[in-house]
Amino acid sequence: MASNDRKEDVDARRQSVDALVSQLAAQDKTPWYKKPNLRIMYLVFLPTCLGVEMTSGFDASMMNGLQAVDSWDTFFHSPRSTLLGLMSAMYSLGAIVCLPFVPLVTDGLGRRRAIFLGSVIMIIGAIIQTCARNFAMFVVARLIIGFGIPFAIVAASSLIGELSYPKERAIMGSLFNSCYFIGSIIAAGVTLGTFAMKSNWGWRLPSLLQVLPSVCQVAFVWFLPESPRWLISRGRGEEAFAILAKYHAEGDLNSEFVKAEYVQIEKTLELEKETSKVGWVDMLSQVGMRKRLVIAAFLGLVTQWSGNGLVSYFLARILDNVGVTDNRTKNLINLANTCWGFLNATFFALTVSRFKRRHIYLLCTISLLLVFTGWTIVQKKRVESEIQKDAHPQAREANTEKASIEKEERA
Repeated sequence: MASNDRKEDVDARRQSVDALVSQLAAQDKTPWYKKPNLRIMYLVFLPTCLGVEMTSGFDASMMNGLQAVDSWDTFFHSPRSTLLGLMSAMYSLGAIVCLPFVPLVTDGLGRRRAIFLGSVIMIIGAIIQTCARNFAMFVVARLIIGFGIPFAIVAASSLIGELSYPKERAIMGSLFNSCYFIGSIIAAGVTLGTFAMKSNWGWRLPSLLQVLPSVCQVAFVWFLPESPRWLISRGRGEEAFAILAKYHAEGDLNSEFVKAEYVQIEKTLELEKETSKVGWVDMLSQVGMRKRLVIAAFLGLVTQWSGNGLVSYFLARILDNVGVTDNRTKNLINLANTCWGFLNATFFALTVSRFKRRHIYLLCTISLLLVFTGWTIVQKKRVESEIQKDAHPQAREANTEKASIEKEERA
């Protein structure tokens, strides 16, 4: 009982401090680009924290593009079905294997070191992928890349939230996701430029260029300050206060806003320490807590299970099924799709605070449902059309000749 009373007291004080921080932030009318220290930090975000998502986007778009590169298809003996799924799934499998270690590294070593470690692992994986001599080596390389990405993503997203000024925090967090498409656009452009190369560099070059985002993170992450929250949790309060004053008050150590932020972080850590004593049994003992647990557990799963993975990793095969077989056309569609995704993601990132979260979520989910329904109908119509054509001997003979000509042209 005493523990619950203490927790409620800490929570009440935290809420009052939250309200004060929000009030003081609203009174600040100076835009971020007129604050030199904050402006520089946001610029360094680009190759570091925001750049982490570019790695994920590059990987997905690259795997899409490589399936439309003849040299890649020939080198790996035209992987389809299970083998193609394994190539793509190993990236996610590596991330799943890594997850138990992520909080230990992120909270133990700090956000910057976690980003550095994850980026180094991804560089190693990309180099092995570039030098792959067979299917097994390529798959293992993708596993290594997937193992490194969670360290960087979790630490980078945390650092964005913990360093950003409160007024821009939601926008910066949303831009983190939109940067996924910057990596996708670069990879789609690269594969469009290399798909016609006859040598194995048609697929090795995109694999090699996958190191670029990680190299930027390794080079620039040390120009970012460490997380004030992490520093306070480690008993390094003076360093944390100095960072908050430099970037949120342009060096004013007497700023009331910075003092309120510092207290806010302390109270939040204190509350988390109290709630950490609550076990899983307590979480499942109440109907409301069980409902929240189910929603939290399935929200991420359902979001990734919405069909976007098909477009991210198997667009080339989907296009085959709807009648688009030209490799150049496939790569152009891949590039156009990533550009369109970037425009939409950036728009919602800059306007996210004006819409209700559930409304945006439902709108995007319903849109995906309509798109995949349309694709399914088109695929069905094409299959029916092919069946009707093959039902006539002359048409079947023409199709056979056409297939032979295409095979000779590829050879």
